[in-house]
Amino acid sequence: MPGGASLPPGRAAAFIEARTRRSAVPLVPEIELFLSHAEPTALWEQTERELGRADLAPPFWAYPWAGGIALARYILDHPERVAGQNVLDMAAGSGLVAIAAALAGAAHVTASDIDPMAAAAIGLNSRANDVRVTVTVTDLLASGTLRAEGGDITADLVLVGDAWYERRLAHRMLAFLGRARDAGARALIGDPGRTYLPPGGLRALASYAVPVWPGLEDAEVKQTTVWEPLSESAGCRRRLD
Repeated sequence: MPGGASLPPGRAAAFIEARTRRSAVPLVPEIELFLSHAEPTALWEQTERELGRADLAPPFWAYPWAGGIALARYILDHPERVAGQNVLDMAAGSGLVAIAAALAGAAHVTASDIDPMAAAAIGLNSRANDVRVTVTVTDLLASGTLRAEGGDITADLVLVGDAWYERRLAHRMLAFLGRARDAGARALIGDPGRTYLPPGGLRALASYAVPVWPGLEDAEVKQTTVWEPLSESAGCRRRLD
């Protein structure tokens, strides 16, 4: 998800805990996250006041999004897709998908999000679910490699939940998936029909009626699909018009 500003880790965690409640995720009751029950704009304004800035991205880390919920559900129902794998969760937000992968038996899980508040939330949420997730705030979409601040990332499987809502992000994510594919990684995508999902080259693996967290969407339930790219030409490298 888009980036933000930094607080010291302890202060960021305290800020999150004071404005969220540990809650079960819709459709994924096995996982509890520190989630906001406030209207998103209100939390966004609180975050800007805390950081002393008025140009922050929305607090995507504080809510469970439909694409991530569906992908987490699929992973828990099909642990063989991640078991023993090195998994990279892109635009991780709350860390929901990364946590699902860890619970399903992934050998190592890295969650990538350029928002430092998301990094703090992922740390809290991972500990709440008794799993280990490595967090990076390196902008991997801008990199020509799978290299973060701690060194190279080994990824057998890249997971992308609900990252196709904005044109530029979608283009960058497609390019990244192409690079990951060149390095030998597979990908799984969770998406509720966002505008910039690639128009072809995807195979549907499962579909879920996802109950939407209050205040996030234009419907109470979003039909959400888990996709797998079929090929380099049709999937990861296809242009978006």
